[in-house]
Amino acid sequence: MDDEARTSGRSEAWPDGAGPEAMPRLFHGLSGRLLWLTVIFVMLAEILIFVPSIAGMRTNWLRDRLDTAAAAGIVIDGLQPAELPRAVQDDTLLATGTKVIALRKDGTSRLLAATDLPPQVDAQYDLAHTSLLSSMREALGTLFFGGDQVMRVFGPIGDSDMQIELVMTDNALRKEMLKYAKMMFLLSLLISLITAILIFVAINRMMITPIRRLTLSMQNFSEQPDDPSRIFSADRSRGELAVAGRHLTAMQRELQRTLRQQKNLVDLGLAVSKINHDMRNILASAQLMSDRLTDVDDPMVRSFAPKLLRTIDRAVGYTTEVLAYGQASEAEPRRRRVQLSELCQDVREILAIDPEAGIEFLEQVPADIEIDCDSEQIFRVIHNLCRNALQAFVNLDGSDGAMTRRITLTAHRVGSVVSITVDDTGPGMPRKARENLFSAFRGSARSGGTGLGLVIARELVLAHGGTIGLVEKPGPGTQFRIEIPDRPVALDDYRARA
Repeated sequence: MDDEARTSGRSEAWPDGAGPEAMPRLFHGLSGRLLWLTVIFVMLAEILIFVPSIAGMRTNWLRDRLDTAAAAGIVIDGLQPAELPRAVQDDTLLATGTKVIALRKDGTSRLLAATDLPPQVDAQYDLAHTSLLSSMREALGTLFFGGDQVMRVFGPIGDSDMQIELVMTDNALRKEMLKYAKMMFLLSLLISLITAILIFVAINRMMITPIRRLTLSMQNFSEQPDDPSRIFSADRSRGELAVAGRHLTAMQRELQRTLRQQKNLVDLGLAVSKINHDMRNILASAQLMSDRLTDVDDPMVRSFAPKLLRTIDRAVGYTTEVLAYGQASEAEPRRRRVQLSELCQDVREILAIDPEAGIEFLEQVPADIEIDCDSEQIFRVIHNLCRNALQAFVNLDGSDGAMTRRITLTAHRVGSVVSITVDDTGPGMPRKARENLFSAFRGSARSGGTGLGLVIARELVLAHGGTIGLVEKPGPGTQFRIEIPDRPVALDDYRARA
């Protein structure tokens, strides 16, 4: 493809000649967004885990202090009635990190050790009767608002009925909670990064890389859609993207096939226009010579001269409309009411079936049936179907002598619709031709055919507001049915006729 064609193709595929959009960089595209979203979501999940976790840490820290104070309290209680010296009390309070240690036993409380009593207690916590929700609420309160509060903590000693009671500040507790929160944050960040990287690598391998391959293939194919080497090479795996890749491959192949067919149509139109120019000149000369046949006195010449003139006139008319398929539509039908039997008789004469060929042509069209149509266009439709049936018999080459070779042309009117049937007893249409019945270059029933005949016939019938279709029949052969409705009659025309 030359530079001009390449530039033209790019400007048509991409508006304003901007060219294909570049793929985003790895961390700026879908995979990068997925990486950061994974980090954020894992951190959010860690936050949900962090709250009950730090609440449990706080409870365990307080429980350890109660257990330490309980051990010291039992020893002190065993020394009764002696009283601990002041220095021992201070050492005990320092070891437990408390200001007051009291023991509740047999319904009475005994102060085991105490330093300067605080003026007031800001909060009280019973570790034996603390729910998870209240524990989380108290932990968050200590973490964000603690540090200078005095709290009273009490709980049972083992399975006994004794209780140990402590009064302390929450400074040490808050410092430990902050250290724990920092450690949890770093650990959560590390877990989220590792998880995000693993997901990033997996998703990038399973999704992003195949998506990039699909996108690049579409970009490359759009630049030169007629290049077979640019068709996407799909693998045979079972994933959704692999299925999408196989569909893309099939779509690109179908598009290339369509482009080739369009190129064939362009080449065909050019060739036919050249042939049309020369053919019209030849037919014009033949028409001039055939006009002189009417002056010949030979009876045989007089009998076939009108048929020859009509045939040449039709040929001249065809050459003027031979490029109609390449246009947007066929010429508008010039409809009038004609005798269908005369039209079918012309088809029979044009076919000129050799009597020695063993092919029977039955024309069963009542003489009183009139059809509202463009006679030349409907003649082309019926002639094309009958000629296809005749060609099917000719291609048999006498291989089946026992086959009945018959083409039957019938018609009847039901109300305002005329139904025409072309039936033959030939070998029938191949499966591929049935699937692509009215597709150009694909619906031909014989080798070397183009399938344009049926396509043009369908366009002509549709222009009359009718239908054409293949009819399933129990026996061998092919049957087509054409239905042509009359034009609606205007009320003024009806009154004028009445």
